Amino acid sequence: VENEDSDGPYGAKGIGEPATIATAPAIANAIYDSIGVRICHLPITPEKILKALKEGEIKN
Repeated sequence: VENEDSDGPYGAKGIGEPATIATAPAIANAIYDSIGVRICHLPITPEKILKALKEGEIKN
């Protein structure tokens, strides 16, 4: 099998990074869709979710 891809600096190849860009927004949107709480700052923690629920940020 021939590989035409060239290596990056120090022989590294960045193949896994693009998938991590959309992960956090997808999780935040899933939380919003499921319980109606919008969390805009990372990291999303259970404490932040509970605080937002207590503050009444539930969608109508």
